This record gives sequence, C-alpha cells and structure tokens, in this order.
Amino acid sequence: MDEIKREKELWEKDKLAKNPVSPAKTSSGIEAAVVYTPADLEGSDYLQDLGFPGQFPFTRGIYPSMYRGNLWSMRQYAGFADAEESNRRFKYLLEQGQTGLSVAFDLPTQMGFDSDNPLVRADVGRVGVAIDTLRDMEILFEGIPLDKITTSFTINATAAIILAMYLAVAEKQGVPLSKVGGTLQNEILKEYIARGTFIFPPTPSIRLVVDIIEFCKDRVSRMNTINFSGYHVREAGANAIQEAAYCLSSAITYVEEVLKRGIGIDDFAPRIAFHLIVGLDFFEEIAKIRATRRLWARIAKERFKSKNPKSMMLRLFCGSSAREATSKEPLNNIIRATIDMMGIVFAGAQSASILSYDEAYTIPTEESALLSLRTQQIIGYETGIANVADPLGGSYYLESLTNRMEQEIKAVIDEIDAAGGMLRCIETGKIQMDVLKSAYEIEKKKQSGERVIVGVNKFVDEQKQDEEIVLTNIDLNMSRQQVERLKRVKAERDNKKVERALLVLEEKAKSAENLVPFIQDAVKEYATVGEISDTLRKIFGEHQESVIL
Repeated sequence: MDEIKREKELWEKDKLAKNPVSPAKTSSGIEAAVVYTPADLEGSDYLQDLGFPGQFPFTRGIYPSMYRGNLWSMRQYAGFADAEESNRRFKYLLEQGQTGLSVAFDLPTQMGFDSDNPLVRADVGRVGVAIDTLRDMEILFEGIPLDKITTSFTINATAAIILAMYLAVAEKQGVPLSKVGGTLQNEILKEYIARGTFIFPPTPSIRLVVDIIEFCKDRVSRMNTINFSGYHVREAGANAIQEAAYCLSSAITYVEEVLKRGIGIDDFAPRIAFHLIVGLDFFEEIAKIRATRRLWARIAKERFKSKNPKSMMLRLFCGSSAREATSKEPLNNIIRATIDMMGIVFAGAQSASILSYDEAYTIPTEESALLSLRTQQIIGYETGIANVADPLGGSYYLESLTNRMEQEIKAVIDEIDAAGGMLRCIETGKIQMDVLKSAYEIEKKKQSGERVIVGVNKFVDEQKQDEEIVLTNIDLNMSRQQVERLKRVKAERDNKKVERALLVLEEKAKSAENLVPFIQDAVKEYATVGEISDTLRKIFGEHQESVIL
C-alpha cells in the first residue's frame, strides 16, 4: 500500500501537475479525485463491509443471484382521470410486458376529499385517478386478478382507506388475503416535509400507519405495509445525503412506534420497503443506495437487535428523478431516463419506474409511457448488464464513494437523533429548513450555469424552444361523470348502514383500538373517502402547517 501511495504521489507530480484540471464535486458536494487506487480503500474489510450478494450487510444486493434469478419488477407509475381510463392504461401496460402496477391517485383522493367537494373539483383526475368509493376501486381493477399481480400504491394520509378498498376488491374476486401482494407507501412523515398531502396531525397519522402494519402482519402477509421514502424530499430539494438520511431516520421513528405496541422487529420488518430516487449523478446515486442498504442492515441488527436477515434487507423501489426532467427539448428526457435506469440496475433495486419524456408537462401519454417501459425492457433483456450482481462492485472509486456516503449519511442521522429524532425535527421545522436551503443552493447553481442542464442553460437550440409535443388530453367531462357516479353510489347504497359504520369508526377513533377493521366495515358499505376522512377529522383534527422562513 505504501508503494502505491508513493507511486501516486510521483504520478501526481510528474504527470497530473503538467495537465492541471478544475476541481470536481458530486451533486451533494463530495470532492472527486482524478483517479482512485487501492489506497483509497485502506481500512476497508471486504467481508465486513461488502460480503457477497444476499449476505449481511447486503451492500452488493439483497439476493444471491440478483437479476440472474429474476429481473426487477417493472411498474411504471400510472393513473389518471377516472377508474375506467386508468383500468385501460393498466391493462395496456400489462399487455406490453409490464410486471407490476403502480397507482397514482389524484390530489382529492390523497387528501381525503370526495370528487363533489367544491374545494377540489378542479383537481379531480388531474395528477392521478379519482377514487371516491369502493365502486371506483372495483372498476380500477376490473379484469385484473389480484392474486396474479402486485400493486404499489402511492398513498399516505388515506392509505388505510385505499388498503381496505383493495382488500374488499380481492374478496369480491375470491382471492384470499394471504395471496394479495403489493406495497403501500403509507409514509406520512415525508408529507409534512415535502409533499403536503397530509390530513391529520403527526401523532394520529402515525397511529394509522402503525395500525396498518399491525393489521397486515398476520392477515395480509404478502403486503409491504410501508415504503420508507426519501424520493419526495429529494424532489423537494434535498441532496442525495439528506435523502438517504431522512429516509433512514423516518424508518427508525416508525420502527420505534411499532415496537411500542409489543410487536417484535422480526415480526414486521421483513415486510417493509424503501423508496429512493436515482438521478443523473451516476456514481453518487449508486454509491448512495449501496451505502443506504449497508446502513439499514446495521441499524436493524445493531440498533433494533433483529435476528432475521430478512429484516435487515433493504427492499427497494426506485424512481428516476422528475426534478431533472426539462420542459425545454423534452425528448432529451428519454436520454436522462435511460441513464437513471442504468443507475437503478447497477444499484440493485427490486422494482423501478422511470419518468416519461412528457412528464415535465403533464401525466404521460400512452406512447411516452410505453417508451419508458421499453427503456426498462431493453436494458433488462438486451444489454447483458443484468447478468452480474453488483457489476461495478470493487471499483476503487465506487467503493471509496460508498464508504464516504455511508459516513455522511450516518452523520446526518446522528444529528437528527441528537436533536430528538425525526418527528421532533419536523415539528421544529429543522428538516424543512435544511431542505429549503439545499433547494436554494441547487437552484443558484442552475441559474449561474455551474450545474449544466443541456438544452436549458447550455447548448440551447432556439428553434426547439417552442416545439410542440402531443400531451395527454383529459376529457373535461370526466369530473362531471365522476360526480354523477358518486351520486349514484350514494343513492343505491344502504345509507343507514353507512351511518352506523361511520358512528362506530368515530367511537373507535377515540379509543386505542386498531382502526383498520372498522374502516373496512365502512368501505364495504360504500362509505366515501371523504366521509371516512371527515369522521376521523372530527376526532383527530387537521394538521396546520407551520410557516418556515
């Protein structure tokens, strides 16, 4: 090692100094050298820090054969307009070879409002599918057998209601709950930091999250009950280190809450999942995921005393960065998504969705959604890069960067722990302020040109700036039709049974009982998302966001 260090010093003096280069940094500010050697890995222990795929600390992947055994699950994020339109899109993507579903809900559904609420009429079906009652969910999955497909739901504040509807549809299809699989996002903490689609204050919101984990533990054993998410805080402006650290700190908070119910770590941790972003800083993103995987394994084993290796595995859904998509020269986004997808594969995610080139404008067209799916399929089936587990493992640069990312991410986790934990840091606004600062710094670099955005702040083709592309056209009558269906459901259901179910739910919300069975009862009587949410609002109240400046 000493010889390598001496030779490097000579090389720097004799060769590199004669060809001076500008300093370079990763997107989160870690300096990059021109070249890396074994000396940069001094102190690393292969078996302790890397091991083999499928082996603690899972740095090289959570399964022994990784993609040689099974490719990742391809589940493009989809859902728009009403249940019929989204059902058609789901079936189309499945016919084209997609291997799982990922449902996007509109904002009213996410925030517990019905489509006939005057406050939200303009948002019905705009950024996802509108779901008001079980009837909508029945249509959404009509002709899609729930024992043959797994579904990911990007839903948080109303996750318990959506879960209850999905399980009710499975029962109507004759599918035992033991065969129903999928992933609920069910990660409310990042809503207070980044997305804003919360309803209740944090404490009752976390109660609902834990209720879902407890309910599914024995009844819906194939359901990933929570998807710890760093994705949305990254999209809001966090850097890669903050993204991973906030994700893991939130995970620690939820796990501690579940343990308070007397549930053992190994009774639920094998069914939790993670959701991270992969952007264009290729090596940093791969290093981030390898470091996060290693950190989670150590947290589960050392902090929570897990004995089951499955509890230590970081099962990962990755999305590409929508923040990096541009409305100028949108076809460039195809290239960005391809690079993101290669990063996802090299990082070893279990399922993936990448952006479509038109998503800087609106939800994808059928053509652009198919192109994104084809991108995944070409990388998976034509390139051979999925043949080897962790194919970049052993790279002096990647291993050095993975070690550095682990140190940086852990330092932020320790800082959050010292400040009272993730929930406390959200309540005081610390996390939100740190994300705002990071977002400001990134935007300054874009404005100054320090961060190059091809087609936007460099290599701009003026003739392409006003180029039109075909966008998804949502029928303006859709909102009216959705309200009409809601009206019919309310007229046809047994309203006395609905009223009774909601009264029981209200009483149970005052107690410490698990609320999921009572939400199920209300859903099966075709109570609406808005009615159930309003019932809980009466008891839990509504969260008022603090002003952070």
